Amino acid sequence: MAAASPPPSWSRSVTETVRGSHQYTVKGFSLAKGMGPGRFITSDVFTVGGYHWAIYLYPDGKNPEDNSAYVSVFVALASDGADVRALFELTLMDQSGRGRHKVHSHFDRSLQAGPYTLKYKGSMWGYKRFYRRSLLETSDFLKNDCLVLNCTVGVVKNRVETPKNIQVHIPPSDMGSCFKELLRRGIGCDITFQVGDEKVRAHKWVLAARSPVFKAQFFGPIGKPDLQTVVVEDVEPVVFKAMVNFIYADELPNIHDLAGSVSMWTSTVVVQHLLAAADRYGLDRLRILCEARLCDELTADTVATTLALAEQHHCSELKSACLKFAAVRENLGAVMETEGFSYLEETCPSLLSDLLATVAVVDDDPASVNRKRAVCGNEVSVPVDSVEAFFERRSRRRV
Repeated sequence: MAAASPPPSWSRSVTETVRGSHQYTVKGFSLAKGMGPGRFITSDVFTVGGYHWAIYLYPDGKNPEDNSAYVSVFVALASDGADVRALFELTLMDQSGRGRHKVHSHFDRSLQAGPYTLKYKGSMWGYKRFYRRSLLETSDFLKNDCLVLNCTVGVVKNRVETPKNIQVHIPPSDMGSCFKELLRRGIGCDITFQVGDEKVRAHKWVLAARSPVFKAQFFGPIGKPDLQTVVVEDVEPVVFKAMVNFIYADELPNIHDLAGSVSMWTSTVVVQHLLAAADRYGLDRLRILCEARLCDELTADTVATTLALAEQHHCSELKSACLKFAAVRENLGAVMETEGFSYLEETCPSLLSDLLATVAVVDDDPASVNRKRAVCGNEVSVPVDSVEAFFERRSRRRV
């Protein structure tokens, strides 16, 4: 069997221009007249395409035989170079505001002989009879004895493109794992948090870099940089450890690894508490990650408590997802029977109005109705026309 032949080689020549512009203003033009033909004033040197350039203005013209009837303008190569190929554009600016500029340009038009070649330092391109001086002095190009020239140079460059056969593999960032290892081993820790019956050690500078609350606590105007122990209240140990792990790794930790296999904490409950902790400590990215995780884990058993949490911490997208989930008729009956819904009635009664409004919107959506009809009949459902009555009965029962 013949060996496979290597792929054909290739290369590509690309010719293009490197462009740059310079604006040259001449003030006191009338005072520059009378210098005599062949005498000039010049702009500052500017750089385009790796070469230096300058604009030369001859108020009395470059040629003596024109008897100072024309203004001459040239662009000169002002740096060492041989056979520099370039395109040029000289524009005499209309100062009336009507945009009627006088333009001499190589760009955007066919050049039979190709770009202009400047063979040595001092080589020029331009016009001996750029503009008749008598017309210039009565035109809108000259205002308050001042004229403005804009020069654009396009240096022709050639490069060869070839396949990139050598590739350098860039490994993914391991910063998070390195910081997690630092935390796990307790190297250099300078602060201990007493959270319930557990102690969590960390580094003040890492916490301060990630959380504005920790930054103020340790290094703010009334902070305590020498603090060694902090008692944390109203946060469970598993939640605080999850938050600290996020601060170091910038990712949601594995909840089961932190809580343990025999823990009564479910992933959803931990993430709910973690969202509240993120809001408390100003960790916006963690709060958004928790929102996204809770949206993915919505169930009839958890949606009511998640909805109350979203309302409390102003998580608008999570709130919207909860309302839409609970408003589906196949979910609504089961949701109303949960302890979370009873808690919702007691603590956030205004959310019931939001839920009713969402039920009406979902019921008016034909696609939603068709989807509901396809659901198995053993699920608990509440007819939409009896939802308000259902709420009223629950309210009376609660009273």
